[in-house]
Amino acid sequence: MKFPFPSQEEILRTLSISALNPMQKEMREAFTQKNEIMLLSPTGSGKTLAFLLPIVAQLNPDIDQVQALVLAPSRELALQIEEVFKSMKTHYKVNCCYGGHAMKVERNNLSNPPAVLIGTPGRIADHLDKGTFSTEALQTIVFDEFDKSLEFGFTDEMAYIMSQLPAIQKKVLISATQAIQVPDFLEMANCSIINYLNERKQIEGLSVRTVWADDPEKLEVFLKLICLIGSTEPCLVFCNHRDAVDRLGNHLAEHGIVSARFHGGLDQRDREEVLAMFRNGSTHILVTTDLAARGLDIPDVKHIIHYQKPNTEETFIHRNGRTARMGKEGTAYVMLTDQDEVPKYLSKRTQELELPEEMVLPQTPVFITLFVSKGKKDKINKMDLVGFLSKVGELGKDDIGLIEVKDFFAYVAISRKKSAAVLKKISGQKIKNQAVKFSLL
Repeated sequence: MKFPFPSQEEILRTLSISALNPMQKEMREAFTQKNEIMLLSPTGSGKTLAFLLPIVAQLNPDIDQVQALVLAPSRELALQIEEVFKSMKTHYKVNCCYGGHAMKVERNNLSNPPAVLIGTPGRIADHLDKGTFSTEALQTIVFDEFDKSLEFGFTDEMAYIMSQLPAIQKKVLISATQAIQVPDFLEMANCSIINYLNERKQIEGLSVRTVWADDPEKLEVFLKLICLIGSTEPCLVFCNHRDAVDRLGNHLAEHGIVSARFHGGLDQRDREEVLAMFRNGSTHILVTTDLAARGLDIPDVKHIIHYQKPNTEETFIHRNGRTARMGKEGTAYVMLTDQDEVPKYLSKRTQELELPEEMVLPQTPVFITLFVSKGKKDKINKMDLVGFLSKVGELGKDDIGLIEVKDFFAYVAISRKKSAAVLKKISGQKIKNQAVKFSLL
């Protein structure tokens, strides 16, 4: 069955976007005229839509093969790009491939080829090596967060991928940093550069405060800052190392404060769970390494805490780019001790924040996350879960929050106060005559 493919104007209406920003407009025009493009633009400026819209405009609905490939350095970014593409409701098929995802499932998905394929370099290289999809119609390749792919050591995989794509005509590099040396294997001697990095040195709507602490008391000062911020607004706490993330997470837990941890040492399922909990309000505090500074679907962050100061101004900008988006306001707090040298990227006019002596511990979040062991591939959707939890779990409308349905499982935010009783009521019950396992995260 042929569907009417939407125009760009219809896609923007679907996304509730009134107009493209200048960077997106320039990217759209360049895409129609140039075959080698490098887009440099800050975190949060709309780069994903900037390359997806012109890709969609050039897809041919009569070709039943992969026509565009998007490479991303992390599974989280790859999944985020896939979600953005799906939200555009173009009627074109999209698939996402990444390490930790079942290879058998990906092979089955690719047997009915998507128009757009998204994936991490290592996993896409594996599929090319096994010949699981045809490259004959693949004319466009996008390297999103290209600098990160190089930093993560994917150079060999990307070089191999390029060697396997004989029909490639259009190559696009996307980055939020200017320090990129394009490898020879890309053969981009005539690259057209679109640079918006200098457009927004200071994020509009962002306030920056310094928080001073004696070195031995830094953890306690951090706790006071968390108490001052409270628990109703999302907060990202950045550390430079995984052990610091774990140390802060343990410190918050010892004081009964709900938080989550995110770093590269977690496996894929744990990382997905943590991000789902943060998005649905089961926790408002995410303690993380710079892995969360770019390329993650983390909306409406209000506070950024630099527990350990960024090593470079570029890192400082990327971290802060998680807040004050789309005209909203946000605050970044830079924690410093008498052992620290004040970084040059901090303005001399940056105000120092005075913390109150008395602490009022943040309230526990209203929601908790329910894990459901069935998903899209089991023909389970959001309405099925709402109906089941309302009828069998006896939850009211306000007791159910954000629902995310994945291929083989789902995350549902439910009332924390009622969660134990709900779990007891639904345990052993079936959804659409299917046995389902439930657990609280």
